[in-house]
Amino acid sequence: MNVIALVKDGERYVFLYDDRSVPQLLQTLGRYAADPELNFTWYDAAVLSQKVRRLQTDTQSDVPQKFRRSA
Repeated sequence: MNVIALVKDGERYVFLYDDRSVPQLLQTLGRYAADPELNFTWYDAAVLSQKVRRLQTDTQSDVPQKFRRSA
């Protein structure tokens, strides 16, 4: 389980997601940014999207390779 959050002008946006739900999270960030009722901008969505992708890349690089071929 992963958590990413944004606190902005007294509002809190907290997103819980697992590795399989990243595409849905990115869509949600876009929907929030497009909603004029929310104080959540496209910039906010872009920053959080970058963090999600970076965390995903960092997590994948931490996984040891199970099989290595030797030359």
